[in-house]
Amino acid sequence: MAVIAAFAGSAIGLGNIWRFPYLVGENGGAAFILIYIAFTLILSLPIFLAESVIGRSSQANCRAAVGFLVPGRVGQMFGLLMVFTPLWVVSYYSVVGGWSIDYLVQACCLDFVHATPDQLAGGFERFIARPWLPILFHLVFMGITVAVVAFGVKDGIEKFCKWSIPTLFVLIVFLVVYSLTLPGSFKGVEYLLKPDFSKVTAHTFIDALGQSFFSLSLGTGIVITYSSYVKKNENLVVAGVGTAVSDLLFALLAGFAILPAVFSAGIEPGAGPTLIFDTLPYIFSSLAQHAPILSTVASILFFLAIFIAALTSSISLLEVGVAYLTEERGFKRGWACVLLFVLCGAFGTLCSLSFGPLSQVKLFGLNLFDFADSTASNVLMVLGSLISVVLAGWVMPRKALFHELTNGGVLRKNARLFPLILFLLRYVAPIGILMLVLSSVL
Repeated sequence: MAVIAAFAGSAIGLGNIWRFPYLVGENGGAAFILIYIAFTLILSLPIFLAESVIGRSSQANCRAAVGFLVPGRVGQMFGLLMVFTPLWVVSYYSVVGGWSIDYLVQACCLDFVHATPDQLAGGFERFIARPWLPILFHLVFMGITVAVVAFGVKDGIEKFCKWSIPTLFVLIVFLVVYSLTLPGSFKGVEYLLKPDFSKVTAHTFIDALGQSFFSLSLGTGIVITYSSYVKKNENLVVAGVGTAVSDLLFALLAGFAILPAVFSAGIEPGAGPTLIFDTLPYIFSSLAQHAPILSTVASILFFLAIFIAALTSSISLLEVGVAYLTEERGFKRGWACVLLFVLCGAFGTLCSLSFGPLSQVKLFGLNLFDFADSTASNVLMVLGSLISVVLAGWVMPRKALFHELTNGGVLRKNARLFPLILFLLRYVAPIGILMLVLSSVL
């Protein structure tokens, strides 16, 4: 359970509670959910197992783990890519984490309850355009992340995940109940349960596959790093399935917490990435006119859930770099955390400023934040996933792969599943990854 909690902590994050609901809203509701579930179980889970095997078999950080399978300069380059990717991601990810802190503070100060819907209009755009407050909250969020990681795997990450993941599920279940009691929320439930395949396009499949990769943190080195801490008697297949199911369940709960409320307020479900930060304060303000206490509690719990979800993922992202610096470069854990705080905090500050003073700075037509997000999702994570499936499916000896997935043949159910897992790793998963590559190019 500790292994699943740690893996689930890395998987459950803003991808579930921020990204998933608006993608469902943009892609026709239940039809997108069915495609997303299928991709997670058929494509993403085998990639997760591939990274788990690479990590546990090496018992080392990403750079060394890849180097064991691909000696020489090429292996070193691939391994360093796996270390670089999560640090790149956490730099801009912590900016969004900082937004969650600001909105949690606003909810606790009753700003959403006391303001009228008209006063809240455009509030998110005004907030991110201000230069210093978003930077302050970004650095606070990075500081909290660094503090947890500095305590180590058992005393920091594992203990945090043990209480944070159950807390997240309790919070999201409360919000689901709250959302379903709102007038007009049944339209949102119907939207989530009744598939409309007429709205499914090729882009829907790409979005579902990309969300599945993003949500499980594939290609970021997190699974490899965490698996290097897993004992040899643990069942990797059970841990992988448990993580995937937990991640799927939380995403579905987030959908039922958000979209019925969106329909209740008469807001367009396909509002995009601003669905949470721009429209939900409007919802809480509108509902405060009828039930101010309930609306206040719901707003506080909702943004608390977003903050915790963001933190569980940022911790796992940072741990990849810390593991590399401590194991390969001889850093003390504390100094490694300080160094990464400075580097990631500085780049994240530039990403935050891209909504304000640096908004005119463009790379390939994108501001710095969007460029960082696009590079991570469409290039770095995809390359990392492809490297993992090739290494586990084709480079690692079949006997060694079998040994890791079955604990030396002891786990007989896993042994019966091995041919299927091997087929998915060698043939199906690479095709899914190439689909993502083509989608980003075409």
